[in-house]
Amino acid sequence: MGPEQQPVVTGGRRRRLGWVWAGVGAVVASAVGFTLIVQSAGQREQVLVLARDVPAGRVIGLADLRAVAVAADAGVVPVADRNSVLGRRAKVPLVAGSLLAPGQVGKDAAFPPKGMSQVAIAVEEGGAPPELSPGERVAVLPGPAGAGAATGAEEETSSPVAGTVTGVRAPESAGGPRVVTVLVETGAARRAARMEHPRVVVLPAEGREAP
Repeated sequence: MGPEQQPVVTGGRRRRLGWVWAGVGAVVASAVGFTLIVQSAGQREQVLVLARDVPAGRVIGLADLRAVAVAADAGVVPVADRNSVLGRRAKVPLVAGSLLAPGQVGKDAAFPPKGMSQVAIAVEEGGAPPELSPGERVAVLPGPAGAGAATGAEEETSSPVAGTVTGVRAPESAGGPRVVTVLVETGAARRAARMEHPRVVVLPAEGREAP
């Protein structure tokens, strides 16, 4: 999927996906940036922080960045090097409040990673936590209307789909669905998009099993 191509929102016939998670932990770290940690000790310096979310492929401008004084390790962009990132494209989705690293910008987007795809899911009211945000590990499951008994081959597609949230779009009208974009393994993307009445559940930080 190129930087200008948006995930397709699809309603979905009744199918459910196999569990996918291998290697996503490493992808999350590169996809959502570094968490902003202000340390209590050490010499602080002015570094660049994302002022707002920047999708992969978008050119970075002044309004996307702000400065903050932190005791940061190497691997972040100092304010003095601001010109080295302005006008370049975000290689991965960048999250507001995260420190900017040099490897997160370049000439072209490098997202989704090889073997991964983004799928946009229309989640009905009550089908996801209200505070859901990019960077969270989630499991996508079928809702009650799509969770009937399954036998034989259907059981293989009845497990949740694990992924990482890369975007959340508010409903276009009152009571309408939110569009949640999730990074999943490419082999699971089509089946995730077909899930009936999907719901999104945030997974524990250490756990790897869906509820």
